[in-house]
Amino acid sequence: MALSPIIEEFIEKSPLTVMAQALISRMLDKETLNQWFDENASGQYTRDLLFSTIFDLMLSVVCKQKQSVCEAYRHSEEEINVSLTAVYNKLIGISTETSANLVKTIAEKCAVIIKNLNGERPELLEGFRIKMLDGNCIEKTHHRLEVLRNQSPGPLPGKSLVVFSPSLGLVIDVFPCEDGHAQERSLMPKVLRTVEKDDLWIADRNFCTINTMLSIADSHAFFLIRQHKQTPYEEIDQLKYVGKSESGKVYEQNIVISDSEGHSIEARRIVVKLKSSTRNGDTELTILTNLPKETVNAKRIAFLYRKRWTIETSFQHLEKNLNSEINALGYPKAALFGFCMALVASNLFEVIYGSLRGLYGHEEIDENFSTYYATSEMASIHPGMMIIVPDSDWDSLCKMQEVDFIIFILKCADKINLHTYRKNKRGPKKPPPKKINQGEPHVSTYKLLLERKKKSMTAH
Repeated sequence: MALSPIIEEFIEKSPLTVMAQALISRMLDKETLNQWFDENASGQYTRDLLFSTIFDLMLSVVCKQKQSVCEAYRHSEEEINVSLTAVYNKLIGISTETSANLVKTIAEKCAVIIKNLNGERPELLEGFRIKMLDGNCIEKTHHRLEVLRNQSPGPLPGKSLVVFSPSLGLVIDVFPCEDGHAQERSLMPKVLRTVEKDDLWIADRNFCTINTMLSIADSHAFFLIRQHKQTPYEEIDQLKYVGKSESGKVYEQNIVISDSEGHSIEARRIVVKLKSSTRNGDTELTILTNLPKETVNAKRIAFLYRKRWTIETSFQHLEKNLNSEINALGYPKAALFGFCMALVASNLFEVIYGSLRGLYGHEEIDENFSTYYATSEMASIHPGMMIIVPDSDWDSLCKMQEVDFIIFILKCADKINLHTYRKNKRGPKKPPPKKINQGEPHVSTYKLLLERKKKSMTAH
């Protein structure tokens, strides 16, 4: 299918940006979004303001093309044809269930494309579907709401539990909560309803409860969770040394985990005596799991838990590359919708990285490709591209057959010069120098540089 010379020029100069918009046009077209919203958002009407309009506004903000919802609205005011107040009213009415379902729906579409592009990473443990679970608390917002104006503490608009697939690189599920003070464990019943046979759930000690572990085991699935110091267990045998890992010496013992109603399972307790303490000062790492000993040895379990940092890295990319926490949105539903929109954008970008993994291998892309440089380029070029490239090109990409669209994405990926986006790798971190406190609230950088220059000249 022939595309206009203009888009062909953009494919040559910034294939990443074209790929991003092609995915948006195909998976997030207005008609599909509005239909999806009508089917999934019961009790929310779209008579005057379509969901696709709100979606486009928020996407431009989370992708850092616009600094705020207000700025995005000003640039599209004539097309929207409703007041800014109506836009904010719509945002604060989008339910957390709608936001969560949006992330899950788009993730499923992204997963299909990544698999067709051969962009999956190898599973960390063959025969198991690994899911990493972690919590995210949205940072404090401005005090714009009337109920917040006389409050000195930072207002928290909500938190979420996020489920990450390391093989796909996607956030495949999210469980938002409007109460910023809610305990992460209180959200676990919703998560446990999604557990499937042969899942392997990897999580931190915040999620180490008897109910969580027993529920996962009852679903014929597996857990690998760092032990909370208050989690009770019964020893079957003594702790035995089984070898060394990259982190330290590894010990193992068999235990029984029971609840107050008499339900119990046999499990394994893995203790890693660390070579160096964690940032919290811990010298040992204790992991509980029901993975079979015949299939997975203790050193492999220690390795798998270390890979839990994959989801932490994903959060760091989210914070650095996208506007995932819009602190001007004080209402919880609006703030959580903004966070979920950032997850959607992150998943779309992951399709691009998946296409590159399919072409060049996951080691090359994961170790050397900078997501920061990629997202910065897309944010700067996308607005101009959308002015110049005719809508008919994006409509054509939206209507392509699946196989033709995959070929188009691969064509764009093949045009990418990896050297342009190579990470600048830094050496090992040095301990920070001791701070000099002279009792002054501020210092003059100019004077400090001048003083250093004088000392250097004196020394020579």
